[in-house]
Amino acid sequence: QVQLMESGGGSVQSGESLRLSCVASGSPSLYMGWFRRAPGKEREWVATLTRGGLSTYADPVKGRFTISRDNAKNTLYLQMNSLAPADTALYYCAAALQPGGWNYWGQGTQVTVSS
Repeated sequence: QVQLMESGGGSVQSGESLRLSCVASGSPSLYMGWFRRAPGKEREWVATLTRGGLSTYADPVKGRFTISRDNAKNTLYLQMNSLAPADTALYYCAAALQPGGWNYWGQGTQVTVSS
């Protein structure tokens, strides 16, 4: 079992930055990631960080977002820079214990970017 709790969302202006946090408890994850769901759209993958430290990003956020973790704090981060209105969404943290899919999800934290 894994419990995930996100925080750090908020309302910002276009061009500003936010850092999301996700505190994880329970079994060690094989990899963790961030997803988002914009109003009226399907949930989309944002970024993944493997246990070995390999990070991958969706094209819309490459160069602007950085996924990282602090193992001592069991916390996953998403640093979001140069935010745009298109980044407005509910952001979710997710964890996978084995290959093939995401097993656990957080409740989400809202990010709203105004122009």
